[in-house]
Amino acid sequence: MLLNYKNANISQLDGTGVLTDVNLQVNEGEFVYIIGRVGSGKSSLLKTIYQELYVDEADEASVLDYDLLTLKRKHVPALRRQMGIVFQDFQLLADRTVRKNLQFVLKATGWKKHDHPNDRIDEVLSIVGMTDKADRKPHELSGGEQQRVAIARAVLNSPKLIVADEPTANLDAETANGIMQLLRDICDKGTAIIMSTHNTALIDHYPGTVYQCCDGKLNPFNH
Repeated sequence: MLLNYKNANISQLDGTGVLTDVNLQVNEGEFVYIIGRVGSGKSSLLKTIYQELYVDEADEASVLDYDLLTLKRKHVPALRRQMGIVFQDFQLLADRTVRKNLQFVLKATGWKKHDHPNDRIDEVLSIVGMTDKADRKPHELSGGEQQRVAIARAVLNSPKLIVADEPTANLDAETANGIMQLLRDICDKGTAIIMSTHNTALIDHYPGTVYQCCDGKLNPFNH
């Protein structure tokens, strides 16, 4: 099991309660949706996974064999290196090309798998269909293209888990479908994905395990 929350309580940094008694499990190769209205706690829940927010208390809260209840701040970067994170607003470095964005990530995460990081960059750009845009800067790309680069960045280190926070929210329907198909393909190769969305229509086309944030709770959702 890659993620296991049992009776977890989650608050904002100022102490405002967001979710209580959260029970959530994510297994290898599973596609998990977190749905709910804006402000229902979806993003806060995802932020606890990569430790931008914390689990206040729980019977258990573990991610990738890290115990979040005892995790020291100095070990958070090591946890984050083992997962991929895809943000709604892409968060690419505006002053450098696609390739240099990805080189920056490999250098920052201590890439040691072989001596040729560009080989891995070419590989992930091929996966996301962006090989021909390697030398473009983010402002020269469409929103969908930027999100594809963000997904390439997320899979660079071959993570077991990708956390995607509203990855299609700023995209038109056709582009969103392309991004969803890409994420499904990555999931089908064994990477678990936990994704927040308020677009429940996506779930009909790309099925997965669904949870809903509502009234301070996280509940299994059957649609």
